[in-house]
Order: sequence, then structure tokens, then C-alpha cells
Amino acid sequence: MTTHMDLQGRTVLVTGGSRGIGAATARRLAREGADVALTYVHGKDAADDVVRDIEALGRRAVALRADSGDAAEAAGAVRRAAEELGGLDVLVGNAAVGVVGPLESLSLTDVDRLLAVNVRGVFLAARTAAGLMGAGGRIITIGSCVAARVPGPGATLYAMSKSAMVGLTKALARELAGRGITANVVHPGPTDTDMNPADGPYASDQAAMTALGRYGTADEVASMVAFLAGPRAAYVTGAEFSVDGGYAA
Repeated sequence: MTTHMDLQGRTVLVTGGSRGIGAATARRLAREGADVALTYVHGKDAADDVVRDIEALGRRAVALRADSGDAAEAAGAVRRAAEELGGLDVLVGNAAVGVVGPLESLSLTDVDRLLAVNVRGVFLAARTAAGLMGAGGRIITIGSCVAARVPGPGATLYAMSKSAMVGLTKALARELAGRGITANVVHPGPTDTDMNPADGPYASDQAAMTALGRYGTADEVASMVAFLAGPRAAYVTGAEFSVDGGYAA
């Protein structure tokens, strides 16, 4: 794979970076020259694997245990990443949980946990990161294709949380532009990960909803994040980018 070294000397935090899109993003940004911190909750071994891969590229890497659903930990992880790496240039807000099911099946615990991780945690991380970044800073949030199109029942809570990322991104873009910090959101479509494997029980239906008729890969999503993190995207802010195979077309 040919990559640009657009991120040489840049420091990055990827939340939820131990697997799936987060891990692919952490590795991709390191290949482009960045030093990378990543957070995890339960996947210490997987996070350590990502760290070893990044260090093998000659970049610095650190895995931080932090639960994005805990307000103190969500903000604290950003500060710890900046301390470990000597600053913070890019935040990739990727950590999220998924709860799906009929409205009547969703408990208050489900609602509170999902919103704590998917909305409050992202906001607190972004706010903390903005306070640490200088000109050229990047805040990139991982949304979802269901923010634009919900094809069936059961996704109300998850879709609500991911739609919030659109408003957050547009508002951050306006608030931080004067300081030279951009904010954008990437909406993956059905993507082959541990949480939603391309050979899973619902995969054929999801693939059929895309124009391309297939799942995406985590690397394909990471490629868009890498572009937004780099200097070629300096004039891009407040924007939504669908990496969904035409799911929302």
C-alpha cells in the first residue's frame, strides 16, 4: 500500500483504537508518520498488538485504558495522550457502543450507557482536545450511515446518538475555525469488523443496501480519516463524509 507521509511529526489520539475501524485508523495514521495513542476498555491484548505494530514502523505508541462512558476518563484520556506524546494534533473520536432493538426493549440503563459513550464521551474528548490543540488541529469523529438513512426498525437509540455527531461537528467547525482547528465526521457504512462481520447473520441484507453490493473494510474508512487528518484537507471543515458503498445514495 502506498501512503503519503503527511502526518510526520504529528500526534494523534484514537479512542476505541484496539480493534475494528479504530485499530485500522491507528495503524494507518502511524504509516503516514504520526505518533499514536489509543484507548481501550477491555481489549488490552488487542491494544498492545496495535502498539507493537506502530512501534515496528518506528513511531511512538501508547495504549491507555479509558472508558469513554465515564466523564472523567473520557476527558482524562485526552490529557494523558498529550502528556505521553508531547502534545496533541489530531483527535479521532471512534469509541462507541451499539444497542439495537425495539423501543419497548430499551432500558434506561441502555439509554444512559449508549448516550454516555456515543455522545457525552465524544463531546468531552473533543472539548478537552480543543483546549490542547494549536493551529492545524483536527477533530475527526466516526459517525454512521444510519445518521442519514435508517432502513428498518430497531436502530432508534443508535441512530439518534450518531446523528448527534453531525450537529457536534458543524458547531465545532464554527467555534474552532478562528484557531485554525477543523472538525469533520466520517460515516461508515456496513464495515467488516468483529462487531459486524461480513459473514455475519445480517451481512447479506446490509450489503444489499449498498450500491456496490458489498461490505467495506476498516482500512477503507481509515483512508478517509487519514486524508482529513492531513494537510491536504486544510480547507475542509464542518463536513460529512460517507464511506458507505452508496448506502445513503
